[in-house]
Amino acid sequence: MLAIWHVGLHVAELDRSTAFYRDALGLRLVHTQEQGNAYTAALVGFPGARLRIAQLALPDRPASSPSSHDVELVEYVVPRGLPSPARRCDPGTAHLAFAVADIDATYQRLRSYGVRFVSAPNRITAGVNLGGAACYFLDPDDHTLELVQPPPARKE
Repeated sequence: MLAIWHVGLHVAELDRSTAFYRDALGLRLVHTQEQGNAYTAALVGFPGARLRIAQLALPDRPASSPSSHDVELVEYVVPRGLPSPARRCDPGTAHLAFAVADIDATYQRLRSYGVRFVSAPNRITAGVNLGGAACYFLDPDDHTLELVQPPPARKE
C-alpha cells in the first residue's frame, strides 16, 4: 500500500451532500462527473450502473498527494440506492474524522449551519489523545463524522 487515495461515501442526493461538505465543512470541490460505462458497471458489480460523483479535497491539500481529492461522494442513479439505517456500533459502518485547531469554535460554527451533533465536544481524558477533544456529528445521509482537536503534544 502506498497511501490512502480517498474515502468514498454513498449519498442519496449528490447536490445536497456536495453543498454540505463544501459549504458547511469547507472542503474544496475538485471535480464532478457522471459515469455510466462498462468499466463502472464492472467495478461496482451492477450491470448498467450509472453514478453521479463529486470529488472534494481539504482546502490546503498538498500538491505532492497521490490523489487530487480526499472525499468522494457517490450517488447511484442506477440502480437507485435505498437508505439502510444502522447504528454506529453495527459492523459495516464507519466514520470519518477531521482534525481541527479549535473544536469549540468549529462546533459552534457547524451548529449555526444546522449540523446535527451526537454530542458537544468531549475532552479526552485517557489514551493516546489525552488532552485533546472530540465529538461526533452527522452528514445529510447520517454518515458519522468526527471532529478531533489533537492534544498540544500530538499534531498528527
